[in-house]
Amino acid sequence: MAKRDYYEVLGVTKNASEADIKRAYRRMAMKYHPDKNPDDKQAEEKFKECAEAYEVLSDPEKRKRYDQFGHEGLRGIGMRDYAHMNWQDIGSIFEDIFTGIGGFGDLFGMGGRRSRRTGPARGYDLETSVDLTLNDVAKGTNKTIEFTRQDLCPECTGSGSAKGTKPGKCPSCGGSGQVARRGGFFQMVSTCPQCKGGGQIITNPCKKCKGTGRVPKKRVVDIKIPPGVHEGQGVRVANEGEPGQSGGPRGDLYCYVRIKPHEFLQRDGNNLIATVPISFTQAALGTTIDVPSLDGARGLKIPPGTQYGSVFRIKGQGLPDIRTGRTGDELVQIAIETPKKLNAKQQELLREFAKTENKTVSPQSTRFFEKLKKYFGNNQ
Repeated sequence: MAKRDYYEVLGVTKNASEADIKRAYRRMAMKYHPDKNPDDKQAEEKFKECAEAYEVLSDPEKRKRYDQFGHEGLRGIGMRDYAHMNWQDIGSIFEDIFTGIGGFGDLFGMGGRRSRRTGPARGYDLETSVDLTLNDVAKGTNKTIEFTRQDLCPECTGSGSAKGTKPGKCPSCGGSGQVARRGGFFQMVSTCPQCKGGGQIITNPCKKCKGTGRVPKKRVVDIKIPPGVHEGQGVRVANEGEPGQSGGPRGDLYCYVRIKPHEFLQRDGNNLIATVPISFTQAALGTTIDVPSLDGARGLKIPPGTQYGSVFRIKGQGLPDIRTGRTGDELVQIAIETPKKLNAKQQELLREFAKTENKTVSPQSTRFFEKLKKYFGNNQ
């Protein structure tokens, strides 16, 4: 399914400011948050869609590429795979923009019934795409994919602190990662906004990564595409996503398939469809014609009296089923062309042929016009 325009997803104009985009995302994320819409898959999908739009439009470089080239411009830059991500993890990515906004500070795992993460956490999945031809689909192929992902900073090995230094205890929460505030008889506990639940803050950040512990890194991987894949299907490449937190495992890379249009063939499941034009004389008298296939042109016998729209099946000339390996067929649909210009000799021959037409020659047309005349004669 084609992705929607990111500006449309967040409900902002293309000249929206960074603050406008942030406010719009906050509003839309709260509207579709799964906690507020339990067991609503559609709301969860929209929640993820909003997060993806915000990642692009809140990043000046990604936004520039998107404005210039659309979704195509984001290929190979290590976009997170929000569609396959747990929605709880999405909250942890953007939780900073929800801190301290009138009781919704716990919306994204910042207190309440979701506790902060203290141990290793799996890294985020990434997504990219690959263009295939129908021949690639038929036989399977290997593709080399280039993309950019956020990787561990080589200078600080992902700690975010400059060499020779360590993070210090967070002064706001005393290292607990949580802060409490009273409201009447109740005590509200939420994730510390300063350290985001980690209990520590970086006092001397690494100059290379500016304290994030991550730097963009280009990556090249070879991906094996199995025969029979479909448009939009994802090929998973394990451990090629972002590195995990606190020593957690890497996420995965999902490579989504896009199939280039073929000049002559269209896909219908595991079958291929070709529409081939022939002349009315070929249809009437029969002939052998060349039809397109994935293996090149091949002969097809057209029997005399072939009608417009007739379909001929060529066994085993389709695409393999990705699960069973069974190959589909090629369906050739006939389109009969009527000549727009005739020379004098051709007109004469056709007029002579028309004189020979009677009920036995063209019974269908004769019956049609007799029925038409009778119908209107009885209804006048």
